[in-house]
Amino acid sequence: MYWNLAMMDWNNTTLDLNPRTNDWNVTTTDWNGLTMLQNVRTFDGNGKTLEMGFIEMLNSLSAAFHRKTLKTRIRLVLRIMQFIYYPILAIVAVPANIVTIVILSQEKCGLSRCVSHYLVAMAIADLLVIIFDLILRHIPFVYLEEHHFLEGIRVCNIHAVLLYAATDCSVWFTVTFTFDRFVAICCPNLRSKYCKVKTAAVVLATVTGLSCLKNIFWYFLFTHQYYHRSRPWFCRVTSIVKFSPVWSAIEFCHYVLTPGVAFILILLLNTLTVRHIAVTSRSRRRLHQQSNRKSTKDLEMKSRKNSIILLFLISGNFILLWSVSMVYSINWRMIFLGYESVYLPLFVMELGYMLQMLSCCTNTVIYVIAHPKFRQHLKNILHYPFTPIVKCIKH
Repeated sequence: MYWNLAMMDWNNTTLDLNPRTNDWNVTTTDWNGLTMLQNVRTFDGNGKTLEMGFIEMLNSLSAAFHRKTLKTRIRLVLRIMQFIYYPILAIVAVPANIVTIVILSQEKCGLSRCVSHYLVAMAIADLLVIIFDLILRHIPFVYLEEHHFLEGIRVCNIHAVLLYAATDCSVWFTVTFTFDRFVAICCPNLRSKYCKVKTAAVVLATVTGLSCLKNIFWYFLFTHQYYHRSRPWFCRVTSIVKFSPVWSAIEFCHYVLTPGVAFILILLLNTLTVRHIAVTSRSRRRLHQQSNRKSTKDLEMKSRKNSIILLFLISGNFILLWSVSMVYSINWRMIFLGYESVYLPLFVMELGYMLQMLSCCTNTVIYVIAHPKFRQHLKNILHYPFTPIVKCIKH
């Protein structure tokens, strides 16, 4: 992670960080209008490069704020927000996903067993992403100013494999759930054969195995050493790998597949589902009018409506919160391949990470909104610790 800061003091000295070399460029203008450029680094007693902490960022933000560029202001604000945002998100996301797993595993929310299996798998994958990505990656790099102790923990490439495998599972479980709902709504002949618990278990196990196999290449691409300045990577990467066309192509395909291809599949399946529902709704409305059954409730269409609301909320939430991170990752890798078409500032990367992490705890909110039975079970769990206290007060 590097800082693209511009700080000007009363002596007309400007301080910028070179993103290629991680060196500080200090430009000083004297009273005669002469400009002097220096290249410096800040070191501690052990020769390690120091990072800006929370207090330093607040001071930098408040000092000569109007003289900083817009990109620098946005990036500083986002970095300051991360000091508060990431811990709160971890505190909320971990119990939210655990509670979701417990409630959906009981299969008492009025959902089919097949749907419950997909939703439980999605919650487990989101929980793993929160642990491997948010808690073990983002929070240490945001809070620990020097990060030097991480360099002694030589498991970064293993961490990367687990992190990206969990992320792939989270993404592709959403795709498989979308496909399952597409088959259930649009393919009545295939519904009885595909929408079964056994099929769901096979599909989820297959996706998990393929995700693990697909991400083994990170073990060889990364080194075992953590390196906080190599974002969006977080492991030290050799220059041979970083600028190798072969490794660059493999990594580019990774970003395109997850979540690029997943986006396309979800949008395509949802479009076909909406089209089918629109046609079916018109046909059923016409039949009801012909049979003079205007007052009779169409229970099947009501059930489909509930399924569609749940499907669209989950799919739309996924696409909305992942889009920024996907665009930046693909663009960033294309730059290393030599195709720099659009320059995206660094605050886009930070915003993408924040939104991507948020997507791992929003499904619980969606279930609360879409399903009254899930909401009731959640209330019972929240009230359970206070039940003995209430009984004691009554007695």
